[in-house]
Amino acid sequence: MEPKALTAGFRVAVTASTQGIGFYAASSLSRMGARVVLNGRDPGRLRDAVEKVGAVGGVAADISTRSGVEKFFEEAWSLLGGIDLLVFNAPNVSCEPCYLDEAGYEDWLEAAQKHLVAPGYLSSLYVRRLLSLGMQGTVVFLSSITVKAPMPHFVLADTARAGLAQLARSIALRYGARGVKAFTVLLGSFDTPGARRNIRLLAERAGISFDEAWRRWVIELSALRRLARPEELGGLLAFLASGYSDYMNGATIPMDGVMTPCV
Repeated sequence: MEPKALTAGFRVAVTASTQGIGFYAASSLSRMGARVVLNGRDPGRLRDAVEKVGAVGGVAADISTRSGVEKFFEEAWSLLGGIDLLVFNAPNVSCEPCYLDEAGYEDWLEAAQKHLVAPGYLSSLYVRRLLSLGMQGTVVFLSSITVKAPMPHFVLADTARAGLAQLARSIALRYGARGVKAFTVLLGSFDTPGARRNIRLLAERAGISFDEAWRRWVIELSALRRLARPEELGGLLAFLASGYSDYMNGATIPMDGVMTPCV
């Protein structure tokens, strides 16, 4: 039987999507015909993003809190009438770039809440709803290639989100036969406000120019000598949510421009 491709109108909810990688994911899927719901903490920025994307709507909620996760899930489900693809993206930890000797207890809590507790709890809510209604669905966790090739200034995020691959695999093992899919995508470099902020701060510490730091620590890390494009992320997400990826369920997928020799 021919696998099922995505059709116009498939329902997508993306966390932390008013800018950066989450925005790229939402906007590229919207251009492909998806009905998208966005998320962010700032209502004004969220309204602007919803308009730019042409989204169905947005949910103003802080996904690093229990109430925020619950609000996002329930309102996104209601706005869309269900969720075919749930894309989890997390905002940066506040102190980053932050080395281990600089990290405090609250920084570790924030990293765990944003990068592990939030996706874990959101997955519980999503899978529970799918099972109760006999529905199929896909969840994709957007992570970073640095969980395999660590960068010491991202020790908080990388340590916390290393567990996402286990989470996705566990979902696939337990619920894959019932039509639930889960994947982890290890991303390389995109041109985002967060990436530019991090490189600017690292450049200042190293006493070099932003342009030099961007070339050395972003562009030249990729064997392709370029950044990832938003439409490449959108295309991958559409593939993972389609029937063409069913036999890959639970996979951890690098999308890193050959930034790391790890297989």
